[in-house]
Amino acid sequence: MKKQLLVVFGILFVFGIKAQQDPILMEIDGKPVTKSEFLQIYLKNNPTPKYDKAALDEYMELFKKFKLKVAEAEALKYDTIPKLKKELEGYQKQLALPYLVDAAKNEALVKEAYDRTKSEVRASHILVRLEQNATPADTLAAYNRIMGLKKRVENGESFASVAKSKNGSDDPSAINNGGDLGYFNAFQMVYPFEDKAYTTAIGEVSEPFKTRFGYHIVKVTDKRPARGTIKVAHIMVAVPKSGTEEDAKNAEKKINEIYAKLQAGEKFENLAKDFSDDPSSNQKAGELPMFGTGTTTRMVPAFEDAAFGLKTNGEYSTPVKTDYGYHIIKRLEWKDVKPFEELKKELQGKVNKDERSKKTQDSFVQKVKNNYHYKNTADKGLVWFEQNLDTTYFEGKWKAESLKSNKTLFVLDGKNFGQKEFAVYLEKNFRAARKDKTQQVVRSQYANWEKEAILAYEETKLASKYPEFKALTTEYHDGILLYEIMTDKVWNKAMKDTVGLKNYFEQNRAKYVWGKRADALVYECTTQKIADQVAKMILVDTINSKHVLDVINKDSELNLRVRTNKFDIEQTAFLKDQKITKGVNKSYEFEGKFIVLKVNEIIEPTTKVFTEAKGAVTSDYQNYLEMVWLQELNKKHTVKIYESVLYAIGQ
Repeated sequence: MKKQLLVVFGILFVFGIKAQQDPILMEIDGKPVTKSEFLQIYLKNNPTPKYDKAALDEYMELFKKFKLKVAEAEALKYDTIPKLKKELEGYQKQLALPYLVDAAKNEALVKEAYDRTKSEVRASHILVRLEQNATPADTLAAYNRIMGLKKRVENGESFASVAKSKNGSDDPSAINNGGDLGYFNAFQMVYPFEDKAYTTAIGEVSEPFKTRFGYHIVKVTDKRPARGTIKVAHIMVAVPKSGTEEDAKNAEKKINEIYAKLQAGEKFENLAKDFSDDPSSNQKAGELPMFGTGTTTRMVPAFEDAAFGLKTNGEYSTPVKTDYGYHIIKRLEWKDVKPFEELKKELQGKVNKDERSKKTQDSFVQKVKNNYHYKNTADKGLVWFEQNLDTTYFEGKWKAESLKSNKTLFVLDGKNFGQKEFAVYLEKNFRAARKDKTQQVVRSQYANWEKEAILAYEETKLASKYPEFKALTTEYHDGILLYEIMTDKVWNKAMKDTVGLKNYFEQNRAKYVWGKRADALVYECTTQKIADQVAKMILVDTINSKHVLDVINKDSELNLRVRTNKFDIEQTAFLKDQKITKGVNKSYEFEGKFIVLKVNEIIEPTTKVFTEAKGAVTSDYQNYLEMVWLQELNKKHTVKIYESVLYAIGQ
């Protein structure tokens, strides 16, 4: 039954349904909320949904609170706040992109992207920078310069030496890498660059081509099958960029000691936790995000090569040097490039956000013109702009105030698009105009405006044409309003209301209590022998922890680690269930380490002062404010739930 239900609603969202097929589930102040809207959010937040009365009631309570907050935000006109309006419009434009392209051409681009995902290109480039709105003269100068650099390569100079030379590549990294970008595949470069790299033969130098950065030439040095994606863990011993030669030697010594422990049988996970300098991974057994083909995560080449050189899960490398220090890398998981059908949806999303999607917009606009009986009447209407646009335009000072007429420039779907709309566009988009003869500037800007206006008009139709688009825009609308009103009414209010916060603390002091604590120095030793030596040393009051570290770690940085704090005994794993007394305690083993405690004081349970409890108090006070606010909203807004519709969902 559940599977059938999901299929039904999949059809609902793709093809649309009549009103009677999507009954009203609830009303807030008379505004209807349909069954499909509730179900969409319910399924999104419940991967394994249940449809019994208890489950539906529980989620409906959450949904009601959510909708009450949104209703209050709308009542307070949050959706008219300029900042939020702009944010909502931005989201809507992003969501609209997949609907404003030629579907057939778009699918071809998705297939092309997949084919490129299956291989990797290594290429070098030389860049001559050029502003996007450069003058024709600057554009010609940049083109001539890139042609001159290409000629030098053709005459026998190495590509790298030309890239590095004075007045060579404008890419600042070229001085170090000679223009070599390493291996990459689909979506890791801007599309025109990617396209040229994939369509240029190995060993060949491309003709000059343009991206938003300027003119490039590319030399392809290798192509290989994609290596797939890999998940690894690592242990890192960092070498600071400003580190000395001695720092580097100490790091190398430490990584070799760790490697020796690995070979002796110690667990990689424990060594990563105890000794790795990478704070983002050392508490996760050294685990890093998946990287490789098609991912946005990239590693430095030395690290990647060592990782992909590991052939089996669980295998680990010898120490590897990178610009960040030394690493031992352990392979956890490797995946080949997925089949097209599995990657299609992900690639579609990337294509829709990528430059390549613009390739399909022109043909889409032409289809819209045909469907909506487009008629161009621009020739006479543009004459005024050609006569009245002057040099002040490129400085952003030109105004169309003297424009009195509003002649129609084109007609679409019976709607006239006139001079005044185009004039507003011109004023706002002067930076995008390339300095040229007035007639060329006007015609170029008009072409841009016409395309933008047609796409914007079609965007207004999307909600009525595509229920899934309407559902997504509603979700974003509600989410943005919810965040903003919660910030104002709950989160920031709790932070700013210092009097209320302290009063809440005073009324609930009994909730905020320290457990029994040990004010202690913790010596974590690798062997029992070292623990015995440490215990003997710290019996002498004049010996401090720094002295102990210097002595014990003289031969190895791994022998001893020291921590000091007021530890909650019941909440600290290595202290819980231990018989702890003041002074130097007898050593004991915990998770392969030998612990020596020097306890300065045993602190009995006490009530926390406000500063100690502030984080927890703030969180609790926010919950309290939200509860009170929701009680007010329930009184202010009328909510009606149609239980017969709700309970029919699972039938």
